[in-house]
Amino acid sequence: MTVVKSSLSDADRKVVGEALQGALVDVVDLSLVAKQVHWNVVGPRFRSIHLQLDEVVTTARQHSDTVAERAAALGVNPDGRAASVAKGSAIATVPEGWIKDDDAVQILVEGLDAVITRMRERIAVTDEPDPVTQDLLIALTADLEKHHWMFQAERG
Repeated sequence: MTVVKSSLSDADRKVVGEALQGALVDVVDLSLVAKQVHWNVVGPRFRSIHLQLDEVVTTARQHSDTVAERAAALGVNPDGRAASVAKGSAIATVPEGWIKDDDAVQILVEGLDAVITRMRERIAVTDEPDPVTQDLLIALTADLEKHHWMFQAERG
């Protein structure tokens, strides 16, 4: 059943839908990973990293809603279910237990790098079929790159 119709061709909607679904999975998982690390970080830099992680969570959650709503507006069902996120995410699994502050920073540097790499691929493939979606992905990637820079700077 298709309730929402898109002005995009079926081929373009498929490309854009896959890009949006991939972006959704990555930002949902990024918010979960950042929150898991946030709850378990320990060490001398606890407070600053703890607060910085919440900023990543906020960014990821805001963008996940924007991405999902863009997909829905194009007639593509967004899928943020746990199983879909676990299956499609680019981010490595977070270890169990307490996480030293240096390790927390490294987890976020690597996770953000993985997501940004895939976002840039999505930006490239949405250029022609849907510049509106591309613009959304560019804004998302810019925010992620800012967080990536800040976590890299934490490493000194």
